Amino acid sequence: MSSGNESCWSGNGSVGTLACLLLAWEDWMGLGNLEDYLSFLEYLLWVFTPLVVVFILPFLIVILLYLSILFLHVYKRKNQLREAYSNNLWDGARKTLATLWDGHGAIWHGYEIDGLEKIPDKGPALIVYYHGAIPIDYYYFLASVIIQKGRTCHSVADHFLFKVPGFKLLLEVFSVIHGPQEECVKALLSGHLLGISPGGVREALFSDETYPLLWGKRKGFAQVAIDSKVPIIPMFTQNIREGFRSLGTLKFFRWLYERFRLPFAPVYGGFPVKFLTHLGDPIPYDPKLTAAELAEKVQAAVQALIDRHQKIPGSILCALLERFHTRPKEE
Repeated sequence: MSSGNESCWSGNGSVGTLACLLLAWEDWMGLGNLEDYLSFLEYLLWVFTPLVVVFILPFLIVILLYLSILFLHVYKRKNQLREAYSNNLWDGARKTLATLWDGHGAIWHGYEIDGLEKIPDKGPALIVYYHGAIPIDYYYFLASVIIQKGRTCHSVADHFLFKVPGFKLLLEVFSVIHGPQEECVKALLSGHLLGISPGGVREALFSDETYPLLWGKRKGFAQVAIDSKVPIIPMFTQNIREGFRSLGTLKFFRWLYERFRLPFAPVYGGFPVKFLTHLGDPIPYDPKLTAAELAEKVQAAVQALIDRHQKIPGSILCALLERFHTRPKEE
């Protein structure tokens, strides 16, 4: 025991005994050096605080600037929003959300659409697209159609989305259906646009940076187009797999989906890569084509967009650089 403790034990009375016990406890717990530890932590705080402030403040300023830009995106359409709210409550809500999503796409991904003029101003059309790990490009596309075309594009979504708590109102306002062919035909015969991804959840989970189309032998979308006698517009967004990627290619998550039909696989990303949506030439209604033949023709059209515009395999770094320098389109 230390000399301090020895002198302590030599003291008289219960006070001396208590003091000795406290000193012994400090020695056993190693608290004698606590003051030194605290001094060292204080020194580190003194050294690194200026560095942290130096890096955080510019970051906060950048966030403030982006929020300001987002506000301006909304404000510049205030007249459209005011008119929308005066006509219909949900129309105003749709245009407000569309403006927010449009602003987010422009700021974070430099989002653009090549060929928006191919979307008709009136009348029905079926839009068939490649499904990313998170179809955020499709959300941006819907927002652009609402803002620039003044139309709400109906959409087909997997049934599991309708079971997500809180999503019901959002799906209703944006005219999302779970996909029976009769409902799809009804929407098109009513003169609406309709968007569908034949690859669906399977393509979202198990496709990768090589961009394979995982449609299998699906032809229901083609039968819908035939029954409705509408054109099909193929669509693909460049770099969508570089924005968000899925770990669905791991065997466990594929087994989970195949065995229990649980559409679960971790998704990572959110990288601010360049998104450019390409719309192909409309494929007109042809009564001579069967559903299988039309499905094959549409798949070839989407594949052609991928081959023409997408670097294979996709590169996150190259997609980031395209924010500053866009590769020339191949003829």
